[in-house]
Amino acid sequence: MSNNTTCPDYTVYKCYDYGLILPLTNESTWSIGFRAFIYLLGLLWCFLGVSIIADYFMCAIEKITSKTRKIKVAKQNTGDENDYEEIEVRVWNDTVANLTLMALGSSAPEILLSVYGIIKNRFEAEALGPSTIVGSAAFNLLCIIAVCIMAIPSPEVRQIKSVKVFAITSFTSIFAYVWLIIILVGITPNVVDLWEAVITFLFFPILVIVAYIADKDFCTKKQVDDNKIELGFGLRKLKKGVKYVFNRDEKEHHSLEDGDVDKEALAEFLKEIGKHPDLSEEEMAKLAALKYQENVPHNRAWYRINATRGLTGGNKLVPTMKKDLQDIYEAAKHHEPEKDRLASQGSLTDLSEKGTRAVIEFTATSCAVLENEKRVRIGIRRSGKLDSKVIFRVETIDGTAEATKDYIPVKTSMVFEPNETSKYIDIEIIDDNEWEPDETFFVRLSLDADQNAVIGKKSINQVTIINDDEPGTIQFAKPSFLFKESAGKAMIPVQRIHGADGKVNITWRTEDMDAKSGKDFEGGEGILTFEHGEVTKMLEITVYDDQEMEKDESFKVELFDPTGGAQLGRIKKTIITLVNDDEFNGMVSRVVELTNLNIDSLRVETETWAEQFQNAMNVNGGDIENATSFDYLMHFLSFGFKIIFAIVAPVSIAGGFLAFFMALAMIGIVTIIVSDLASIFGCLCSMPEEIVAITFVALGTSLPDLFASKQAAAQEKHADNAIGNVTGSNSVNVFLGLGLPWLIAAIYHTANNGSFQVQAGNLVFSVIIYTICATLCIGLILIRRFLKFFNNGELGGPAGPKMASGIFLIFLWFFYITMSILQTTKVIRVNL
Repeated sequence: MSNNTTCPDYTVYKCYDYGLILPLTNESTWSIGFRAFIYLLGLLWCFLGVSIIADYFMCAIEKITSKTRKIKVAKQNTGDENDYEEIEVRVWNDTVANLTLMALGSSAPEILLSVYGIIKNRFEAEALGPSTIVGSAAFNLLCIIAVCIMAIPSPEVRQIKSVKVFAITSFTSIFAYVWLIIILVGITPNVVDLWEAVITFLFFPILVIVAYIADKDFCTKKQVDDNKIELGFGLRKLKKGVKYVFNRDEKEHHSLEDGDVDKEALAEFLKEIGKHPDLSEEEMAKLAALKYQENVPHNRAWYRINATRGLTGGNKLVPTMKKDLQDIYEAAKHHEPEKDRLASQGSLTDLSEKGTRAVIEFTATSCAVLENEKRVRIGIRRSGKLDSKVIFRVETIDGTAEATKDYIPVKTSMVFEPNETSKYIDIEIIDDNEWEPDETFFVRLSLDADQNAVIGKKSINQVTIINDDEPGTIQFAKPSFLFKESAGKAMIPVQRIHGADGKVNITWRTEDMDAKSGKDFEGGEGILTFEHGEVTKMLEITVYDDQEMEKDESFKVELFDPTGGAQLGRIKKTIITLVNDDEFNGMVSRVVELTNLNIDSLRVETETWAEQFQNAMNVNGGDIENATSFDYLMHFLSFGFKIIFAIVAPVSIAGGFLAFFMALAMIGIVTIIVSDLASIFGCLCSMPEEIVAITFVALGTSLPDLFASKQAAAQEKHADNAIGNVTGSNSVNVFLGLGLPWLIAAIYHTANNGSFQVQAGNLVFSVIIYTICATLCIGLILIRRFLKFFNNGELGGPAGPKMASGIFLIFLWFFYITMSILQTTKVIRVNL
């Protein structure tokens, strides 16, 4: 088989020996230009097929890596060594899963392309596979990270959380390519010996082991999350009683059971969107499912699958909705739910009154301190059961105020001795003598295991560090509030922001709407007083429950005439809506059921072949109402692939392993066709395979990763899923994508008393250019983390620096492409 990528003449048999399967028919009567056009269309079309079968492959990987098993562990603090509890734990460690199966899932086409290239070329080196791997690595590292940097709204940033794992994968993503230079130029020029191939392949398990050690902090003292219990290799569980809520900031510390929507949290969200009376219950459920889905922790597989389905008009993993609903959601998505949660054994109030358990909580949900006071004292109280000892934890969490810069962080255990009902904790405030706006941080309560106590409603206290010499601005917390008639009192928060110096008064009054003073609530006017340093006051208005079924009723409250130099803020009026309890609870229950149905439809995997074929045959997974024109177009173009690949076994069979191997086999078949198309297209255009590989093939196989990383960057709190997806895959591409085929070829040649020849030439030049660009890229990421100019974040930041970073990385990619093409076409000559 010919290994030459340009043809000496334009005979009718030009490029016929470049494919193993193709061409399927006699093309001797076709013009060269028409054939090239057809092969280009076929190549682009097959990239859709690669994406769709990779979707099934990633679903299988998601199923495999989410496997759990039940084990018995001794209960803590019981004193009985034989007292065990049965818990369910995940088998796979996240870092190991990301660098093995999930990296294989995103890199499988490139890896199989390289393996197939070696076999097709009779175990001799070829250009398409290795060049695709280097070209894909360049696009991933430079273009994908550039897009992720620019995708974050200014001035927000995303930082890497697992710095050690990132450091290892970043180092290996450069070292892997330096290693190629060493073995092809330094040790045995233009030859890959068997031992070199073996070491290249073994770097893969070494990378996984080292990254796992870094993730587990085996070499240092491990900081264990208070909500987690470590159980050995890859095993981790969440403590009992920890429940998922809608709060984005807490999502990493909560578990999520299938179909288990927190009804109390949902009720709070419905109050926020309830100001839109035209919303149907179905629309409310869709909005709730979207918020619910956005706050569930996702891994790389989820983002990759969702990106693929978005590109091919498939069943998306987030609800799609019309623009008017999307606008309502955007307005409500940042709403912070109140912390009022019911304990599993009954309400906290009931537990306290019955004395069956102690209730631990702060004395207030917020407090303020002047920066020059240098210390804030926060009260903690215990109610309910008082005759036992209770150990609890107090921990500070950054808000706009930063630990060690604005305050001294606290993470300590405290004890309520028997019959002790109150304690205080002092937190030191740092006075830096620089003017800055009011800043906040949070103090959180949590319980050690097996305490006969629960955390009360006031589990988080917001501390505001205020400007020393401003009386502040007074306003309502929100423009509207929702209260049940049975609440007895409407507790309306009034805020004092941008300063809290001195004593100030604010006058308030009510105004009837369809709720009438004296009948539905106790109206009038009065004065609210803020003492020096106070930043939040509750305006209490009595509401009456008339025990009658009636529609929602509203009245208005207005603030005016502030004293003491205070200013009136932007939200000086608020609307209070009173809802009938039975009607509201019934509506919440119905929306919960609809939300569970919506969430169930957003599952990654399918349970049956019938479900797979149904999803394959319908645009947008059957959600035609919200399908866009783009969805219809891509569904039409990919319909054939969807039907063919629906024969892959559902992941519900054999724990996902049957689907894994069936999908892998189909990826191999499509990869063979892609290889043939790319090789013949390059030959028809007199384009070397190296150029086809680093442009068309590399981009076609990497586009799903681009959209997956972009979504992960925008949606996640941290940058790990966005950047780690790139650095980890680039390392695996070399260690598996070149290590495996080169190992196969080296064994073959060694067995036949020969040597495996790999010409350094264009490949090493491309690797050198990539290594230079990759080093600059990693350097930029580190600079962004440590410079305030970029808001100390790897992704996002101020608009100007953010755009400059993205443009610089895209320039590096064009530089890599240009230099590689010039070397391949002999415009420049660098002898290696």
